[in-house]
Amino acid sequence: MEQNTINFIEFPVANADLMAESKAFYSEVFGWSFREWGSEYADTKSSGIDAGFNADPANRSGKPLAVIYTVDLEKTRDEVIGGGGKITKDIFSFPGGRRFHFKDPGGSELAVWSDK
Repeated sequence: MEQNTINFIEFPVANADLMAESKAFYSEVFGWSFREWGSEYADTKSSGIDAGFNADPANRSGKPLAVIYTVDLEKTRDEVIGGGGKITKDIFSFPGGRRFHFKDPGGSELAVWSDK
């Protein structure tokens, strides 16, 4: 993974009951295959850019979420704040790493993650 690049996009799923339907749609229409991370999360590497489907109400966003990779999560969080970004979800752990969400000065929400 390359530092400070978008390498993942995450799509919200309204609830865990719709996860199977969402995966079936993308599998049937676009031929994507998925890896399960419990009942509320699945990801795919067959979409052109790594992507996830998130039904966890505590951690999903309301819209598709671009996710930027960084080596040093805390440093990048401080730089986001220093640059005028607003943290919308502070650092939390998930299978595979940790991340936080923020809004840029224009109002777009993104996330930054690290596997460290």
